[in-house]
Amino acid sequence: MGERTSFTIQQAIEYGRSLCSTVSDSAKLDSQILLAFCLEKPTSYLFTWPDKTLATSQQLLFETLVARRANGEPIAYLTGEKEFWSLPLKVSPATLIPRPDTEVLVEQVLLNHKANNCRCLDLGTGTGAIALALATEKPNWQIEAVDFQLEAVELAKQNVARLGLQNVSVYQSDWFAHIDQATRFDIIVSNPPYIDKHDQHLLEGDVAFEPKSALVAENDGLSDIQKIVFDARSYLVSGGYLYIEHGCGQALEVQSIFSEFDYHHIQTVKDYNNNDRVTLACYNNK
Repeated sequence: MGERTSFTIQQAIEYGRSLCSTVSDSAKLDSQILLAFCLEKPTSYLFTWPDKTLATSQQLLFETLVARRANGEPIAYLTGEKEFWSLPLKVSPATLIPRPDTEVLVEQVLLNHKANNCRCLDLGTGTGAIALALATEKPNWQIEAVDFQLEAVELAKQNVARLGLQNVSVYQSDWFAHIDQATRFDIIVSNPPYIDKHDQHLLEGDVAFEPKSALVAENDGLSDIQKIVFDARSYLVSGGYLYIEHGCGQALEVQSIFSEFDYHHIQTVKDYNNNDRVTLACYNNK
């Protein structure tokens, strides 16, 4: 066998683009992100030095990651990082990959709650994305973030430490199971599992690699939402708000659940693709 031919940066990008084109609509960008990760450089470096030759170790790592991407594995799991709300978050296959549409939930909370001293709870925090975005915008808020999966809890704690945030507490809880029953929150937020177990989208794209426990719920995807809406009433201050992210076709069902449990000011907000995505409501304790 002959010696391995070393790629230049430009050749490597084209190699990656070619392999990833069958699974990605952004194959060239995917290739650039993976190459920059292997080189431990920003992507701008690739355009500055297109003729620079890769070291053997860099090329081997790049070829391995590109092959995994060509098999459908998400970029975020390959690099171990995903940006959310301009924050670099560590991710792992134990958590969902934060999505831009979830930023709509963060925006709504910030829009509706101007006070400097709110207490907020993030249920099913995963990477910590929602809690950490709110914490950076509202450093005086007290934020608790919980997840059932211990791996997710550890990851979220790493993200808190990495960002140097002092106003977020992360711990393990199966929804409200380990929340102090005497505590009342001004705001409760959640991006819970909401996909029906028979949904064909579970087999497609990044979702196929994400943990099913964070995606799938019984009762047509509504069982966890029902539990959260029901139980949250005991943990909200009177006039407190609950925000739920849900599937684009679930708005009416989620509104109905809120209504059934005596919430008011029920409102659904659309995401950046004009799909129903977040429903929020207020609860007054009797």
